[in-house]
Amino acid sequence: MVKFVACARRKAGMTTAEFQDYWKNNHGPLVRSVPEFWAYVRRYVQGHTLSEPVPGFPPQDEAPFDGIAELWFDSVEDIGKAFSHPRYLEIIRPDELKFVDFASSRVFIVEDVEIS
Repeated sequence: MVKFVACARRKAGMTTAEFQDYWKNNHGPLVRSVPEFWAYVRRYVQGHTLSEPVPGFPPQDEAPFDGIAELWFDSVEDIGKAFSHPRYLEIIRPDELKFVDFASSRVFIVEDVEIS
């Protein structure tokens, strides 16, 4: 199993709260509603940044990202199939363009290594 990780930044003009609300209440359900894309996804988790300081860590003026999307797939090939599927390109991608600043966001693929 591999994981697609997207560290996302909001579009200019949006507050963090607006970004996170749209992502959770509009985009998340939209992603879930596209079976042709969802057929490849094993799990989808949104990590929304918090503004509270963490004890023992220096305070930050602003988090470098507004959230992290994690999508688990069976293989790298399935990631490619999901994100190149015509239904993703027709429905999901245009919605991402409404709230994500792709130029300042980062995407990478990881394999979880459990340390026990």
